[in-house]
Amino acid sequence: MVTVDNRGTPGVSPSFEKVIHRRVADVVLADQLDALTALAEKHPDLDLGRVAVRGWSFGGWLAALAVLRHPERFRCGIAGAPVSDWALYDTAYSERYLGLPDEGSDVYSHHNLVELAAEPPARADDVRPLLLVHGLADDNVVAAHTLRLSAALLATGRPHAVLPLTGATHMAAGGTAERLLRLELDFLRTHL
Repeated sequence: MVTVDNRGTPGVSPSFEKVIHRRVADVVLADQLDALTALAEKHPDLDLGRVAVRGWSFGGWLAALAVLRHPERFRCGIAGAPVSDWALYDTAYSERYLGLPDEGSDVYSHHNLVELAAEPPARADDVRPLLLVHGLADDNVVAAHTLRLSAALLATGRPHAVLPLTGATHMAAGGTAERLLRLELDFLRTHL
């Protein structure tokens, strides 16, 4: 398992965070792909045919984005509480990174998982399974984000599963988190 602090990660420097403005999807995903390439160069025995991506919240969005945009690099993904449409998320956060929606609807569209999932895959080999996980009591990223993404995936025949966490908020806690981890590991064993 590897964790990558891509450009935009808070707390490094202002320039490190500002570089992603209005192009989060491209910069952040490129950093993840570059890290994967660097790891493969350092560890030639790394099996690049068995790479999964997992994330929660912003990371959940990134995991789904990675699987949808780069199925040739990621065999499957787990997206927890992903923002599927930034125009429907907290405006302070969305506008900080994407600007005002009125000034860049194309920017918001470029970062929209629902629109991306609604595009039919170019090839059958471009379809990778996703596990979508969401707390039904999440008041940060409401569960409707995952449901909308699931509907778009279903409409284009993309394999996915939705795991609703009854009573869970934005992050699964306690025993739920432990059981969730087991389910995630089962998903990875099946699809890797």
